[in-house]
Amino acid sequence: MEWTDIRLTVAKADADNAEAVATMIAEGGIYIEDYSDIEQQVAEIAHVDLIEQELLDKPRDTVIIHMYLEPGASPVETLALIQARMEAAGIAYTVETEGVEQEDWQNGWRKYYHPMDIGKRLAIVPSWQEYDTDRVKLILDPGLAFGTGGHETTSLCLEALDERVRGGERVLDIGTGSGILAIAALKLGAGSAEGVDIDPVAVRTAGENAALNGVADKLTVLVGDLSDKASGRYDIITANIVANAIISLAPAVPGLMAENATFIASGIIDSRKDEVIAALEAAGLTVQEVKEKRGWECIVCKKA
Repeated sequence: MEWTDIRLTVAKADADNAEAVATMIAEGGIYIEDYSDIEQQVAEIAHVDLIEQELLDKPRDTVIIHMYLEPGASPVETLALIQARMEAAGIAYTVETEGVEQEDWQNGWRKYYHPMDIGKRLAIVPSWQEYDTDRVKLILDPGLAFGTGGHETTSLCLEALDERVRGGERVLDIGTGSGILAIAALKLGAGSAEGVDIDPVAVRTAGENAALNGVADKLTVLVGDLSDKASGRYDIITANIVANAIISLAPAVPGLMAENATFIASGIIDSRKDEVIAALEAAGLTVQEVKEKRGWECIVCKKA
Protein backbone atom coordinates (compact mmCIF):
# COMPACT_ATOMS: atom_id res chain seq x y z
CA MET A 1 0.00 0.00 0.00
CA GLU A 2 1.77 3.13 -1.25
CA TRP A 3 1.70 6.43 0.59
CA THR A 4 3.02 9.76 -0.66
CA ASP A 5 6.04 11.31 1.05
CA ILE A 6 6.04 15.10 0.62
CA ARG A 7 9.42 16.53 1.65
CA LEU A 8 9.59 20.20 2.58
CA THR A 9 13.05 21.73 2.96
CA VAL A 10 13.14 24.96 4.97
CA ALA A 11 15.73 27.10 6.72
CA LYS A 12 16.46 26.08 10.30
CA ALA A 13 15.15 29.45 11.50
CA ASP A 14 11.74 28.67 9.92
CA ALA A 15 11.57 25.06 11.07
CA ASP A 16 9.23 25.55 14.04
CA ASN A 17 6.64 27.50 12.06
CA ALA A 18 6.93 25.09 9.12
CA GLU A 19 6.45 22.12 11.45
CA ALA A 20 3.27 23.71 12.78
CA VAL A 21 1.96 24.12 9.22
CA ALA A 22 2.86 20.53 8.32
CA THR A 23 1.22 19.11 11.43
CA MET A 24 -2.06 20.85 10.59
CA ILE A 25 -2.06 19.48 7.04
CA ALA A 26 -0.66 15.95 7.22
CA GLU A 27 -3.11 13.32 8.37
CA GLY A 28 -0.75 10.37 8.03
CA GLY A 29 2.13 11.55 10.20
CA ILE A 30 5.21 13.72 9.92
CA TYR A 31 8.90 13.01 10.36
CA ILE A 32 11.60 15.68 10.74
CA GLU A 33 15.25 15.51 9.69
CA ASP A 34 17.24 18.08 11.66
CA TYR A 35 21.01 17.68 11.85
CA SER A 36 21.84 21.16 13.13
CA ASP A 37 23.08 19.88 16.49
CA ILE A 38 23.77 16.23 15.64
CA GLU A 39 26.83 16.04 17.90
CA GLN A 40 24.90 17.21 20.95
CA GLN A 41 21.95 14.92 20.19
CA VAL A 42 24.18 11.86 19.86
CA ALA A 43 26.05 12.74 23.05
CA GLU A 44 22.81 13.14 25.03
CA ILE A 45 20.90 10.18 23.60
CA ALA A 46 23.58 7.59 22.83
CA HIS A 47 26.36 8.91 25.09
CA VAL A 48 29.00 8.37 22.40
CA ASP A 49 31.07 10.74 20.28
CA LEU A 50 31.49 8.51 17.22
CA ILE A 51 29.15 9.62 14.42
CA GLU A 52 28.98 8.29 10.88
CA GLN A 53 30.46 10.70 8.33
CA GLU A 54 27.24 10.50 6.30
CA LEU A 55 25.40 12.18 9.17
CA LEU A 56 28.14 14.74 9.77
CA ASP A 57 27.90 15.74 6.10
CA LYS A 58 24.19 16.55 6.31
CA PRO A 59 23.26 20.25 5.90
CA ARG A 60 23.18 22.05 9.25
CA ASP A 61 21.25 25.17 8.19
CA THR A 62 18.17 23.46 6.76
CA VAL A 63 15.50 21.07 8.05
CA ILE A 64 13.55 18.50 6.03
CA ILE A 65 9.95 17.87 7.05
CA HIS A 66 8.39 14.68 5.69
CA MET A 67 4.59 14.70 5.40
CA TYR A 68 2.88 11.39 4.68
CA LEU A 69 -0.40 11.20 2.78
CA GLU A 70 -2.63 8.12 2.83
CA PRO A 71 -3.26 6.14 -0.36
CA GLY A 72 -6.08 7.82 -2.24
CA ALA A 73 -5.34 11.29 -0.85
CA SER A 74 -4.73 13.99 -3.44
CA PRO A 75 -1.11 15.22 -3.46
CA VAL A 76 -2.14 18.03 -5.82
CA GLU A 77 -4.66 19.43 -3.34
CA THR A 78 -2.24 19.01 -0.46
CA LEU A 79 0.57 20.76 -2.35
CA ALA A 80 -1.76 23.66 -3.11
CA LEU A 81 -2.70 23.89 0.57
CA ILE A 82 0.96 23.77 1.58
CA GLN A 83 1.73 26.60 -0.83
CA ALA A 84 -1.08 28.76 0.54
CA ARG A 85 -0.19 28.11 4.19
CA MET A 86 3.57 28.57 3.72
CA GLU A 87 3.14 31.77 1.73
CA ALA A 88 0.76 33.12 4.37
CA ALA A 89 3.36 32.35 7.04
CA GLY A 90 6.15 33.93 4.98
CA ILE A 91 8.20 30.71 4.89
CA ALA A 92 10.50 30.00 1.94
CA TYR A 93 10.64 26.31 1.06
CA THR A 94 11.32 23.72 -1.61
CA VAL A 95 9.22 20.59 -2.05
CA GLU A 96 9.71 17.08 -3.43
CA THR A 97 7.35 14.10 -3.52
CA GLU A 98 7.92 10.35 -3.57
CA GLY A 99 5.80 7.23 -3.21
CA VAL A 100 6.69 5.06 -0.22
CA GLU A 101 5.35 1.84 1.20
CA GLN A 102 3.53 2.28 4.50
CA GLU A 103 5.96 -0.05 6.25
CA ASP A 104 8.90 2.11 5.19
CA TRP A 105 7.87 5.09 7.29
CA GLN A 106 5.35 3.74 9.75
CA ASN A 107 7.69 1.30 11.45
CA GLY A 108 11.21 2.08 10.24
CA TRP A 109 11.64 5.12 12.46
CA ARG A 110 10.33 3.51 15.63
CA LYS A 111 13.79 2.33 16.67
CA TYR A 112 14.77 5.96 17.26
CA TYR A 113 12.09 6.65 19.88
CA HIS A 114 12.54 5.62 23.49
CA PRO A 115 10.84 6.42 26.80
CA MET A 116 11.91 9.81 28.14
CA ASP A 117 11.56 11.29 31.61
CA ILE A 118 10.47 14.94 31.77
CA GLY A 119 10.45 17.04 34.92
CA LYS A 120 9.95 15.28 38.23
CA ARG A 121 6.74 13.39 37.46
CA LEU A 122 6.24 12.78 33.73
CA ALA A 123 7.46 10.05 31.42
CA ILE A 124 6.90 10.16 27.66
CA VAL A 125 6.36 6.59 26.46
CA PRO A 126 5.95 5.50 22.81
CA SER A 127 2.72 3.54 22.45
CA TRP A 128 4.47 0.36 21.27
CA GLN A 129 6.94 0.15 24.19
CA GLU A 130 6.73 -0.99 27.78
CA TYR A 131 8.29 1.22 30.44
CA ASP A 132 8.39 0.26 34.09
CA THR A 133 8.26 3.51 36.06
CA ASP A 134 6.45 5.17 38.94
CA ARG A 135 6.14 8.36 36.88
CA VAL A 136 2.93 9.54 35.21
CA LYS A 137 3.02 8.03 31.72
CA LEU A 138 2.06 10.16 28.73
CA ILE A 139 1.51 7.61 25.96
CA LEU A 140 2.44 8.97 22.52
CA ASP A 141 2.43 7.66 18.99
CA PRO A 142 4.67 9.88 16.83
CA GLY A 143 3.29 8.15 13.75
CA LEU A 144 0.04 10.03 14.32
CA ALA A 145 1.88 13.39 14.07
CA PHE A 146 1.49 13.64 17.83
CA GLY A 147 5.11 14.52 18.47
CA THR A 148 7.35 12.91 21.02
CA GLY A 149 7.68 15.64 23.64
CA GLY A 150 11.32 15.90 22.65
CA HIS A 151 11.06 19.27 20.92
CA GLU A 152 12.33 22.01 23.19
CA THR A 153 9.15 24.08 23.11
CA THR A 154 7.00 21.11 24.09
CA SER A 155 9.32 19.76 26.77
CA LEU A 156 9.60 23.23 28.35
CA CYS A 157 5.81 23.45 28.59
CA LEU A 158 5.58 19.93 29.99
CA GLU A 159 8.17 20.80 32.65
CA ALA A 160 6.22 23.93 33.57
CA LEU A 161 3.00 21.91 33.87
CA ASP A 162 4.77 19.26 35.93
CA GLU A 163 5.83 21.96 38.39
CA ARG A 164 2.41 23.60 38.66
CA VAL A 165 -0.44 21.09 38.30
CA ARG A 166 -1.47 20.10 41.81
CA GLY A 167 -4.90 18.63 41.17
CA GLY A 168 -8.38 19.80 40.15
CA GLU A 169 -7.34 22.69 37.91
CA ARG A 170 -9.33 23.88 34.92
CA VAL A 171 -6.91 24.09 31.97
CA LEU A 172 -7.07 25.87 28.62
CA ASP A 173 -4.62 24.96 25.84
CA ILE A 174 -4.54 27.54 23.05
CA GLY A 175 -3.53 26.12 19.67
CA THR A 176 -3.90 22.65 21.11
CA GLY A 177 -3.15 20.75 17.89
CA SER A 178 -2.72 17.13 18.96
CA GLY A 179 -3.66 17.95 22.56
CA ILE A 180 -0.36 16.92 24.13
CA LEU A 181 -0.26 19.67 26.78
CA ALA A 182 -3.92 19.37 27.77
CA ILE A 183 -3.59 15.60 28.04
CA ALA A 184 -0.42 15.90 30.12
CA ALA A 185 -2.15 18.32 32.50
CA LEU A 186 -5.07 15.91 32.92
CA LYS A 187 -2.79 12.97 33.61
CA LEU A 188 -0.98 15.07 36.21
CA GLY A 189 -4.29 15.61 37.99
CA ALA A 190 -6.06 18.58 36.41
CA GLY A 191 -9.84 18.36 36.75
CA SER A 192 -10.77 19.31 33.19
CA ALA A 193 -9.18 20.74 30.06
CA GLU A 194 -10.26 22.55 26.92
CA GLY A 195 -8.24 22.83 23.75
CA VAL A 196 -8.85 25.57 21.20
CA ASP A 197 -7.56 25.27 17.64
CA ILE A 198 -8.51 26.70 14.27
CA ASP A 199 -7.86 23.35 12.58
CA PRO A 200 -10.81 20.88 12.55
CA VAL A 201 -8.35 17.96 12.36
CA ALA A 202 -7.34 18.82 15.93
CA VAL A 203 -10.70 17.56 17.18
CA ARG A 204 -10.11 14.07 15.84
CA THR A 205 -6.40 13.89 16.63
CA ALA A 206 -6.68 15.22 20.17
CA GLY A 207 -9.65 12.93 20.81
CA GLU A 208 -7.70 9.88 19.66
CA ASN A 209 -4.73 10.80 21.80
CA ALA A 210 -6.91 11.54 24.82
CA ALA A 211 -8.50 8.10 24.46
CA LEU A 212 -5.06 6.52 24.22
CA ASN A 213 -4.27 8.12 27.58
CA GLY A 214 -7.62 7.41 29.24
CA VAL A 215 -8.69 11.06 29.65
CA ALA A 216 -11.16 11.48 26.78
CA ASP A 217 -14.00 12.20 29.20
CA LYS A 218 -12.15 15.19 30.66
CA LEU A 219 -10.95 16.89 27.45
CA THR A 220 -13.06 19.13 25.22
CA VAL A 221 -11.55 20.36 21.95
CA LEU A 222 -13.10 23.49 20.46
CA VAL A 223 -12.57 24.42 16.83
CA GLY A 224 -12.36 28.12 16.15
CA ASP A 225 -10.87 31.36 17.35
CA LEU A 226 -9.91 31.91 20.98
CA SER A 227 -12.24 34.87 21.35
CA ASP A 228 -15.19 32.82 20.09
CA LYS A 229 -14.65 29.58 21.97
CA ALA A 230 -12.91 30.05 25.33
CA SER A 231 -15.25 30.80 28.22
CA GLY A 232 -15.09 31.48 31.90
CA ARG A 233 -11.90 31.42 33.94
CA TYR A 234 -9.02 28.96 33.90
CA ASP A 235 -6.39 28.06 36.48
CA ILE A 236 -3.72 27.23 33.92
CA ILE A 237 -3.52 28.47 30.32
CA THR A 238 -0.91 27.16 27.89
CA ALA A 239 0.02 28.43 24.44
CA ASN A 240 2.80 26.56 22.67
CA ILE A 241 2.51 28.34 19.34
CA VAL A 242 4.69 31.09 17.81
CA ALA A 243 5.80 34.53 18.96
CA ASN A 244 3.46 36.51 16.68
CA ALA A 245 0.42 34.55 17.82
CA ILE A 246 1.30 34.98 21.49
CA ILE A 247 1.74 38.72 21.02
CA SER A 248 -1.62 38.89 19.25
CA LEU A 249 -3.58 36.96 21.88
CA ALA A 250 -1.86 38.47 24.93
CA PRO A 251 -4.52 41.17 25.58
CA ALA A 252 -7.24 38.48 25.86
CA VAL A 253 -5.37 36.26 28.32
CA PRO A 254 -5.81 38.13 31.65
CA GLY A 255 -9.60 38.10 31.24
CA LEU A 256 -9.52 34.29 31.04
CA MET A 257 -7.38 33.81 34.15
CA ALA A 258 -8.86 32.81 37.49
CA GLU A 259 -7.38 34.15 40.72
CA ASN A 260 -3.73 33.07 41.03
CA ALA A 261 -3.88 31.51 37.57
CA THR A 262 -0.77 30.80 35.49
CA PHE A 263 -0.14 31.50 31.80
CA ILE A 264 2.55 29.38 30.12
CA ALA A 265 3.71 30.63 26.70
CA SER A 266 6.21 28.81 24.52
CA GLY A 267 7.24 28.33 20.90
CA ILE A 268 9.36 31.48 21.21
CA ILE A 269 12.79 31.67 19.60
CA ASP A 270 15.33 33.39 21.89
CA SER A 271 15.77 36.39 19.58
CA ARG A 272 12.12 37.35 20.15
CA LYS A 273 11.97 36.78 23.90
CA ASP A 274 12.16 40.46 24.87
CA GLU A 275 9.50 41.41 22.33
CA VAL A 276 7.09 38.80 23.67
CA ILE A 277 7.76 39.73 27.30
CA ALA A 278 7.04 43.37 26.50
CA ALA A 279 3.70 42.40 24.93
CA LEU A 280 2.75 40.20 27.88
CA GLU A 281 3.58 42.93 30.39
CA ALA A 282 1.67 45.50 28.35
CA ALA A 283 -1.35 43.18 28.51
CA GLY A 284 -1.25 43.17 32.32
CA LEU A 285 0.83 40.07 33.04
CA THR A 286 3.86 39.69 35.28
CA VAL A 287 6.64 37.35 34.19
CA GLN A 288 7.48 34.90 36.97
CA GLU A 289 9.96 32.66 35.21
CA VAL A 290 11.68 32.28 31.86
CA LYS A 291 12.77 28.74 31.00
CA GLU A 292 15.26 28.24 28.16
CA LYS A 293 16.44 25.23 26.19
CA ARG A 294 18.64 25.25 23.09
CA GLY A 295 17.57 28.69 21.94
CA TRP A 296 13.86 28.30 22.72
CA GLU A 297 12.03 30.18 25.46
CA CYS A 298 9.08 29.38 27.71
CA ILE A 299 7.62 32.32 29.63
CA VAL A 300 5.54 31.71 32.76
CA CYS A 301 3.27 34.56 33.89
CA LYS A 302 0.75 35.62 36.54
CA LYS A 303 -1.66 38.54 36.51
CA ALA A 304 0.01 41.81 37.43
